[in-house]
Amino acid sequence: MKLPSLNSISPLEVVLFVIFLLYLIFPISTPPMITPYINSNIGMALVILITLYMLFYTTPILGILTVFVAYVLLYRSSSGEVKQKVKMVKMNPPKEISLEEEVINEKAPIGKGSTPDGFIESSFKPVHDTILGGSLV
Repeated sequence: MKLPSLNSISPLEVVLFVIFLLYLIFPISTPPMITPYINSNIGMALVILITLYMLFYTTPILGILTVFVAYVLLYRSSSGEVKQKVKMVKMNPPKEISLEEEVINEKAPIGKGSTPDGFIESSFKPVHDTILGGSLV
């Protein structure tokens, strides 16, 4: 394969090469008004056709760079993650407090009550039998 000399490369190809390099180097996002067209089936087919045309009918370096630019364009314009996040938020609404949780919060167990020391005085005295064979800890 014979590589083209610098004299045979047109100024348009040089300009495209510089634009493609800038697009790849800097994180330029796709404009929101163009994104739906690129994400459609016709838009993807058009990107692939332009890429194939550039690959076959321009200099090899520009053709290969076009393949990378097409991939990055499709990647940056895809809003799959954003759409997925919106769907997940719709499917998982904010959790509401159930009746049981509300009652527990109002009538909290010992330690969360209204007494500051956390203990409640009661007249209840537990009854225990003599422990046989147990050791003191």
